[in-house]
Amino acid sequence: MTTAKDLFIIAMGLKHSVGQGDLSLALAGAELIDLIGAGAVAVDGDRIVPGAPPTPDDRFMGEAAAGLTRQAPYERIEDWLWRRGRDLTAAYQADLEENGELKPQRSGRLSFGSERVEPVDTPARRRAADRWEEKEPVVAALASVVGIDDGRSDDEAGLDDEAVTTVVAAVHDAVMELEAVRQRRTIENAAFANLWRGP
Repeated sequence: MTTAKDLFIIAMGLKHSVGQGDLSLALAGAELIDLIGAGAVAVDGDRIVPGAPPTPDDRFMGEAAAGLTRQAPYERIEDWLWRRGRDLTAAYQADLEENGELKPQRSGRLSFGSERVEPVDTPARRRAADRWEEKEPVVAALASVVGIDDGRSDDEAGLDDEAVTTVVAAVHDAVMELEAVRQRRTIENAAFANLWRGP
């Protein structure tokens, strides 16, 4: 199990939805944090410096490691998040559905309507729930960035690794940037609609 998979399962088990773009950025950050923990990368300022290629038993971690830029100047963390995070939520969902770890769950009382998925009660789901209930610092910090509030402030996150703190901060900045883009589009669309409506 990986931090990204745990974070995805936690997000899917919630009543309120988390934005796919926000979650994709956080999943990319979680993968990077696990690569740091495995000694596969180090952080130098805002750059990702690859170490020895890992031999992960997780497909997504293998893809993440294979996608590292191995020549200097190395890739900036923020650039990695945007590149690696593209459609990552959908990829995790498809993988977990294929493995029988997610099941469709229709919302509302009617048989039609938007289809959601929810985690099946598996050892993986229980492990993710344990990490969440224990308020594991990395999981709690990434969850907070995407709007999953666990009732603690950022000051209480308890991250004691500078590289991990740097990655979480980069995820936070990327999510804020994505929100700014959304707001700008909303304003532009409203202005365009008003233009067509006329005085």
